[in-house]
Formats: sequence, C-alpha cells, structure tokens
Amino acid sequence: MTRLELTEKIVSTKISKGLTWKGLAAGIGPGSEIVYTAALLGQMVLTPGEAAKAGALLDLTEDEAKLLTFPPMRGAGVTMPPTDPLIYRFYELLQNYGTTWKALIEEEFGDGIMSAIDFSMTIEREPDPKGDRVKIGMSGKFLPFKRY
Repeated sequence: MTRLELTEKIVSTKISKGLTWKGLAAGIGPGSEIVYTAALLGQMVLTPGEAAKAGALLDLTEDEAKLLTFPPMRGAGVTMPPTDPLIYRFYELLQNYGTTWKALIEEEFGDGIMSAIDFSMTIEREPDPKGDRVKIGMSGKFLPFKRY
C-alpha cells in the first residue's frame, strides 16, 4: 500500500465510523491535534505507540499502522496553485502579504527565516456576531542565515 492509498483509507474509515479529527487525536495521544491530523493525512509522522493507537481506531493492519511512522513525501498531492478554495485563500494571503511578512520579520529579527520544523500552530473558533471567525496562530523558531 502506498502512503496516498493509506491516506484515502484513513479518510474513508473516518467517515464511515463517524469519527472526527479532534476525536482521533484525543485517542492517539496528548500531542497536538494539528500534528496528529497532518500525520493521518500523510504530511507528518507518528511514533510507533501513536501509530498503533491510530491503527486500532481506524482498523488498520499492523503494516498500515507502521507506515504512519515513516517520513512522508510532504506536499505530495498538492496542486500549485491550489485549486481547493479554502487552501487557495492561504495561497492568496501569501501573494498579498508575503512580502509584508518578510519585511516586518527581517526588520525585527534580521536576515533569516521562520522555521516550519521547530514550529507550532493553533486553530480556534472565534465567536463574532457577524459570523464566527477562524483564528490561526503560528510560532516558528527564527533561524538566521549564516555567513561562511
């Protein structure tokens, strides 16, 4: 089974069992529901213990669960520019604000990047009388470019 086929099986089983990503994450362990969801969607890895718990929740074979512990081909299956409307909005944010974020980060920290590896993220619902809002927080370690 390929990692893409496993992801399709996970999503299909989640739907047929009426599970939620939040519920699956709670059953896998105490870590981030974002990381667990990303792992189940083929973008991150689980520890062997987490993979075994995910396997039990999703009726995976031992080999399928073990596949969740191997580094994935991150970004596989993502079309650029994205065609999904929700994902495209993030692409649009980068188009409109990417240079601004870069300028402000470099002014504050210097020449470097924000890590997407030493990184954390939160996603929250923010009630609003005009319609609930999506609140996303991202925190990545600053990594200065080094001269050599």
